[in-house]
Amino acid sequence: MYDRPKILPTGDRAIVVEFGDEISEECNARVLNLYNLLKNAKVDGIISMIPTYRSLLIKYDPLEIDFKKVSDFVETASNAKRGEYALKPKIIEIPVAYGGEFGPDLDFVAEYRKITPEEVIQIHVEPLYRIYMLGFTMGFAYLGGMSEKIATPRLETPREKIEAGSVGIAGSQTGIYPLDSPGGWRLIGKTPVRLYDPKRENPILLQAGNYIRFVRIEPDEFFSINEEVEKGTYQIKTYEYAGRQ
Repeated sequence: MYDRPKILPTGDRAIVVEFGDEISEECNARVLNLYNLLKNAKVDGIISMIPTYRSLLIKYDPLEIDFKKVSDFVETASNAKRGEYALKPKIIEIPVAYGGEFGPDLDFVAEYRKITPEEVIQIHVEPLYRIYMLGFTMGFAYLGGMSEKIATPRLETPREKIEAGSVGIAGSQTGIYPLDSPGGWRLIGKTPVRLYDPKRENPILLQAGNYIRFVRIEPDEFFSINEEVEKGTYQIKTYEYAGRQ
């Protein structure tokens, strides 16, 4: 991680603020802290911001604010201590039914890693997964924290359709498909929770800087929760993050 963030021009109406050349929780926390500070400062001329693993893209209107002024705001905000606008991380519990019709690739992952399907599940539910950033499609969270013990290569030929809620593994990453889409991840389970729902007040469930805990459920629980989700009565369990547990 850099001692001081690098401020890089990106065309005539955007800058990238880089905090390091690594993927780490500390580096990502600095990205999100700057994002929240600038978001709440409501700087005239800043149009939008996109946080990533290690950097923040800031788009601005050059007719309202110039590169130097944006850079000055960034310098000031980057040097500020975390205050009232700093993200207070939460843990979101995501119920998952594993194997069978819910996770057709669970047995492959187990065979590839030379362990049992039950061990794959136990390894998968053990960590807290940090949400580093959102991207790819609406509501897709890039997670960190999966054990290398269950890292598995992608499918050689991607599936034409993967159902929303499917939980997969690709290399050393795990993730949840928020929408029906093509994909090449190895599917080990499925959640009835909707990561993206345009009918909700906040359509996108997950937020960068928070954490996910996968919780194993049985098939009958999956269908029961799915009914509640359909009715709009399911309450997602969230609680405060108090550091690594």
